Amino acid sequence: MLAHPRSLALLLSAGVLTGCAVGPDYKAPEIALSPTFLGQQGIDRRPVQHQADLTIWWAAFNDPLLTRFVALALEQNLDIAQTAARVAQSRAALRYADAALLPAANASISAARAYQSVETPLGQVLNATPGFDRYGSSYEANLGASWEIDVFGGLRRGQEAARAAYEASEAGAVATRLAVAAQTADVYVMIRGLQARIAIARQQVETRRRLLAMVRLQYEKGIAAELQMNQAEGSLTQAEAQIPVLETGLDSAMNALDVLLGVQPGSYRTELALLAPVPTAPALAGTGTPAETIRRRPDLIAAERRLAAANARIGVALAEYYPKFSLAALLGSATAIASGNLFTGAASQAQGVLGLRWRLFDFGRVDAQIDAARGQEAEALAAYRLAVLRAAEDVENAFSALVKREAQLAILTRGEASLTRARENSFAAYQGGVVSLIEVLDADGNLLQVRDAKAQAQTEAARSAIASFRALGGGWDADSNHRYSHLSTTQQRSAK
Repeated sequence: MLAHPRSLALLLSAGVLTGCAVGPDYKAPEIALSPTFLGQQGIDRRPVQHQADLTIWWAAFNDPLLTRFVALALEQNLDIAQTAARVAQSRAALRYADAALLPAANASISAARAYQSVETPLGQVLNATPGFDRYGSSYEANLGASWEIDVFGGLRRGQEAARAAYEASEAGAVATRLAVAAQTADVYVMIRGLQARIAIARQQVETRRRLLAMVRLQYEKGIAAELQMNQAEGSLTQAEAQIPVLETGLDSAMNALDVLLGVQPGSYRTELALLAPVPTAPALAGTGTPAETIRRRPDLIAAERRLAAANARIGVALAEYYPKFSLAALLGSATAIASGNLFTGAASQAQGVLGLRWRLFDFGRVDAQIDAARGQEAEALAAYRLAVLRAAEDVENAFSALVKREAQLAILTRGEASLTRARENSFAAYQGGVVSLIEVLDADGNLLQVRDAKAQAQTEAARSAIASFRALGGGWDADSNHRYSHLSTTQQRSAK
């Protein structure tokens, strides 16, 4: 009779020691990537002076206020606070999954006092006993333990899924921090760009106001025609009308920055009111290859970890096909005589239980769970592959925008110098009576447009640099974290 329990015990021990688990073992997918980015050569040829450290790229803009705001955002932003809370939840779920593999123990103590009815069958039997007392007491103290033996690895697969989900939440938290840092820098640059455009517009308004005063004086003396005065007034109102639109955008950008910093809109408006130039984009040092970008970008790491979690959940679903074994034990003392008899030899009790639970017939519920798990794994794989492609797209777009915007800025700088001289010559000729007011206004308008376009180009170039740093996964020291070094890629051979 002992042969069967011993054989079963050996079977359970072998299953635990071998560590076998049902379901597919996870293998990171291989992603085919090009050896270099298409826009890498253009980035390498940029004529810049400052080199950026990818881990703290915002400091390379040499703007103390920008650096301060990014630090405040990383400390105070509420999106970051939410992701930190989600990481805490995932950590708790991982601890729960770890604990499921270990035995559980409990202690119980009870004392009861009862008054027995004599109208029930039991009460009638007891009432016929000589000296029966309808009052009765019972005392019990037990120490119990239980353990589900993970023979087929369902619990271990659940642990793998929980660990991967926790790592995904950690990577997601890092991704949120990087996104907040980039958004803060981007909004700050937009603010400086709008302030520059507003300053240009106000300068133009003041210039056209002086021109209108001059034309009005000439008109009063009969030198200038009424048409010329009307043209000057119209040109002034046109320049003035641009300012409210720009100020509206500036207010919105300042409010957005305050929200990123986790404060009420308007909190930092006074500090931002002090004018400063648009930050100059630094060099993108150490951009690396597309394969290195996959290992650096936390959003891709999070997507890969979600894929690993989905793969492990297939094993959790498959484990429902197999029986589940459990061990339970109880050691305690119980008495109905008096509390003083508790923990005596006569009151001691013990129990050992070997449990088996096996789903034999469930109308396809397990099959449905397995199909759902496989579908989730396929969805996560597609999402990961798409995320890699989107990441490559982000890098290429940011590189292209940065190079093209800086080229536009160089052209506009030359154009501004030429149009400034043309406007001065035109105004001097107008004062000498050589050209009409229309030519002066045209030269003035052209200069306004090129200055405004130059301010926009400066802004967009800095924003493109920020987008490049974000697309490359800059903002954290990915090399110091070897947890995700297993991510696999294959390089596409360049076409010859």
